[in-house]
Amino acid sequence: MGRGKLRIYLGAAPGVGKTYAMLSEAHRRVERGTDCVVGFVEHHSRPRTEVMLHGLELIERRELEYRGSTFTEMDVDAILARRPAVALVDELAHTNVPGSRNAKRWQDVEELLQAGIDVVSTVNIQHLESLGDVVETITGVRQRETVPDEVARRADQIELVDMSPQALRRRMAHGNVYKPDKVDAALSNYFRPGNLTALRELALLWVADRVDEYLQEYRGEHNIRSTWQARERIVVGLTGGPEGRTLIRRAARLAEKGAGGEVLAVYIAASDGLTSASPKELAVQRTLVEDLGGTFHHVIGDDVSDALLEFARGCNATQIVLGVSRRKSWQSVFSPGVSATVARESGPDLDVHIVTHDEAAKGRGLPVARGARLGRSRRIWGWLAGIGGPVLLTVLLNQLVPDLGLANDMLLFLTCTVAAALLGGLLPALASAAFGSLLLNYYFTPPLHQFTISDPKNIVAIAIFVGVAVSVASVVDLAARRTHQAARLRAESEILSFLAGSVLRGEDSLDALLERLRETFAMQSVVLLERTSEVDPWTTAASVGTGPVSRPEEADVDLPIGDNLALALTGRVLPAEDRRVLGAFGAQAAVVLDRQRLVDAAEKSRELAEANRIRTALLAAVSHDLRTPLAGIKASVTSLRSDDVEWSDDDKAELLEGIEDGADRLAALIGNLLDMSRLNTGTVVPLIRETDLDEVVPMALGGVPEDSVDLDIPETLPMVAVDRGLLERAVANIVENAVKYSPAGQPVNVSASALGSRVELRVVDRGPGVPDEAKDRIFEPFQRHGDAPRGAGVGLGLAVARGFTEAIGGTLTAEDTPGGGLTMVLTLPMTGGTPPVTADLPTSAVT
Repeated sequence: MGRGKLRIYLGAAPGVGKTYAMLSEAHRRVERGTDCVVGFVEHHSRPRTEVMLHGLELIERRELEYRGSTFTEMDVDAILARRPAVALVDELAHTNVPGSRNAKRWQDVEELLQAGIDVVSTVNIQHLESLGDVVETITGVRQRETVPDEVARRADQIELVDMSPQALRRRMAHGNVYKPDKVDAALSNYFRPGNLTALRELALLWVADRVDEYLQEYRGEHNIRSTWQARERIVVGLTGGPEGRTLIRRAARLAEKGAGGEVLAVYIAASDGLTSASPKELAVQRTLVEDLGGTFHHVIGDDVSDALLEFARGCNATQIVLGVSRRKSWQSVFSPGVSATVARESGPDLDVHIVTHDEAAKGRGLPVARGARLGRSRRIWGWLAGIGGPVLLTVLLNQLVPDLGLANDMLLFLTCTVAAALLGGLLPALASAAFGSLLLNYYFTPPLHQFTISDPKNIVAIAIFVGVAVSVASVVDLAARRTHQAARLRAESEILSFLAGSVLRGEDSLDALLERLRETFAMQSVVLLERTSEVDPWTTAASVGTGPVSRPEEADVDLPIGDNLALALTGRVLPAEDRRVLGAFGAQAAVVLDRQRLVDAAEKSRELAEANRIRTALLAAVSHDLRTPLAGIKASVTSLRSDDVEWSDDDKAELLEGIEDGADRLAALIGNLLDMSRLNTGTVVPLIRETDLDEVVPMALGGVPEDSVDLDIPETLPMVAVDRGLLERAVANIVENAVKYSPAGQPVNVSASALGSRVELRVVDRGPGVPDEAKDRIFEPFQRHGDAPRGAGVGLGLAVARGFTEAIGGTLTAEDTPGGGLTMVLTLPMTGGTPPVTADLPTSAVT
């Protein structure tokens, strides 16, 4: 039995018609004879959507009891037992009521797919997990219910249900989305034209990315190498020089001209030792391109032009941005350069932009991180200059100026030897000196065209030429090697300085360090392996790159670090001179690994210490605050049961009142302890719904005297998206704390107001107040500032209040009251007409 297929109708906002489109698709399938059932569809009392349910088989929902209320959820077992071909499941991001089979509806859908049942579902763009922060910035509302992006990306089909903001607002104004009493609030808050336009753009771009993934898969499966210009992708070729910043900014401007343009910056590293770019400059350019919304890529290739074109065609790029060469103009004689080569070989499907910059034609300078070894092309040019140069010179001298003189001829041949030394090193220069002396003897020293010398002075001249040529070649070659070695040492010192700086800064990202190592030596992968003893197998502590190995023996380069650690690199074999820097990286990797483990151990110790502190405080609370009301209850009960005293009715009433007060104190203390335990274990699951503060706050004042609070909650206040039970407990704790510290005859003021996209509830007392340095500490468990009147509480009330407030998406802070006292500010998210993010209210629309 194969896995079922998932089809998702994606919308930018509630009301665009996702559920209607899903039901229309169900009717089409039923007409074609497909066995299709409705697993869960919420029509939200929309008549046109409700009509679409007629003629479709509905699976009865499962009823669940939670907090004294009855909720309905999709019955996964019933659908699995029915085994239809297709199941309709609305609201993919929905959170199930506690006690359900799965915590999330998308997990229910996964079970159906695993059983081979095709699923058609709906989801809004704001419920995708990766876009939560973006949506909150746009709308001011944090979505509490989300679905992982990977779940949506794995869908076999994603269909965008699109509608213009104006059309959606007209639909809402006609009452087709929300009830008439909520339309005005919705249109003026969440469903503003700007919000809807931004959400629509998010949905379009997300679907475009998904379509692009399908396109890449298709091109890969069919081995299509030519560029399909379906979307502007701009590749920026970087050399590690300072001109890279100019190129990145120019590419970003080009991308902005086409909607949905994408910038990909790529640095091509040659696989011949330490990379030739400045690590600091590359780090700056990586940050710049990421800040501009692009991506940075590090590619290894012997031929920069070929590697750059291969990368561009592989990512289906449409444009390449390169800088004007930094080389001197005369250097173009030996090679046309990367820019010219890429422009010539790009073909008609790739546009190449050559951008001018301040570093043009100023010279590349010393290679920052190249070794003393000469490249293959340099050696070839050296041999051509050393052998071909004297031959060409001989022809020119014989044909044009045959009587120039032996001394001048020797100087010209010496020039060829120096050129060979500069280009190819010592061996081409020595060959040039030997070959040049033979040509001088044969063509320019009497007797001509014979390898003999008649004049002894000419023998001395030839000998001096050979000696000078060899000496000059040796000096030139030595200077070139010293220059390369200095450049290499400069690169090594820069790398070692980076490692030393990372130690001083306390950086502990092992993956970042290994990635820096991979880029420095242009390797394919780097793995840090460890084992507990010499007989135990190797395990991977961290790895970066593609194709990591699992044993040092499988790597191209392995470096032992102590007895039980080793670095394993794949890509090529490193020369011996690179191992010194590699050893520094290895030592730093071991330090970072130890530091990470020490930090983890310290964190565990901190958690244990905190748990021990809470345990000690809890024991103190149990030994005092819980025993005190118990002692009062015990004394009152003992007195009532005593036969030695005849209690009057007033005395009995007073004793019973004492028992009731003690029981209330016990209930409050135990309730706070249990709530704190729930917060610490993460078992608080809020059920968010639209709520009026004037319905919740009065209910929270039952534990304080009636004349102790002045309440000011306007009826016109916007609704908030909260869990009513948790909000009531939080407000009760805050108000009780304020009343406890407020002077007699000074009532606590509780007021609320709307501010932007949130609602603030302020609880103001005229008590002694709290110093600034203690304002955060009063929200910690078992913390009590100053003397607590009447000896009540163990310091958990405000800690529980803040925990519940944060669980429902709000904040709780403390401020000074003007004139003295403390003000607790409870900030809650305003619904603004948005649907609740859970489905426990059938009257609120989610999709």
